[in-house]
Amino acid sequence: MLNWFECKIKYEKTAEEGKIATVNESYLVDALSFTEAETRINEEMKPFISGEFIVSNIRRARINELFSNENGDKWYRSKVYFVTLDEVKGIEKRTACTMMIQANDIQDAWNVLQEGMKGTMADYEVASITETTILDVFPYGTATQE
Repeated sequence: MLNWFECKIKYEKTAEEGKIATVNESYLVDALSFTEAETRINEEMKPFISGEFIVSNIRRARINELFSNENGDKWYRSKVYFVTLDEVKGIEKRTACTMMIQANDIQDAWNVLQEGMKGTMADYEVASITETTILDVFPYGTATQE
């Protein structure tokens, strides 16, 4: 199972009008610990940001599955319930899972999720799909790590 960390970085960026603005951006990093997550986000961001930046926050993200789509430009968080039947008690049991989906809009996220879940034998219900502020995801094996 992958350990995901949401890392927020803060830096000064020159806007189109020439004004300098402080921005906070969120990224998702696969790492074994908070220390490794900080190291990885620093390595991943160096080529893209000129000047200094700081890692302003790191928090563990509970993500069970990731569906990437190279045509997508946004990341969506989906809450999916797997439904099983407890035959002893005769009741339905719902297990929540959080999935990240890369897509262009919510309809596209729905389609990518359905495509990703196509081979699933279990019954499931999609409870929600929401757009996130995450700009990019860095699993192990990205260009910097290779």
